Amino acid sequence: MRSLSYLFIGILFGITMFKVEAASWFRIYEMFQFKSFHMYGIIGSALFLGVIIIQYIKSKQLKDAFGTPITIAPKEKTIARYLIGGTFFGLGWALSGACPGPMYTLVGAGFSPILVVIFGAVLGTFVYGVLKKYLPH
Repeated sequence: MRSLSYLFIGILFGITMFKVEAASWFRIYEMFQFKSFHMYGIIGSALFLGVIIIQYIKSKQLKDAFGTPITIAPKEKTIARYLIGGTFFGLGWALSGACPGPMYTLVGAGFSPILVVIFGAVLGTFVYGVLKKYLPH
C-alpha cells in the first residue's frame, strides 16, 4: 500500500513539473541565459519552502512513517564540496537541459531520448561512488 502512495506522489510530482514547464528544455535554456525569471521562481520557492519545512521538522522533532525520529545530520561546509559538485551538476544540467526530477518527467511524457541522459546520470553517480574516497570532501 505504501508503494502505491509513493507512485501516486511521483505521478503528481511529474504532472506538476510538466504543467509548470519545469521540464521544458526551452525554460531551462532561458534560465541559463538569464532571460526569464520562470525557473528561478520555481527553484526559489522550492528552496524557501524547503528551509521552512526543515526548520519545522527540527523544531517539532517529527517522526517518519515508521515512528523513527527524523534526524538531519550536519554537513561539512567545504569549498571543494560545493564548488566542484555544483560545477559538475550545473554542467550536466546545462548540457542535458534537465535536472534529475524533470528527467523522469520527460520519460513519462514520452521523450525517450532522455533515457540517454538518465543512463549518463546513473553512470556518473556510480563513478562518483567508486571514486568518492579519493575526492576532496
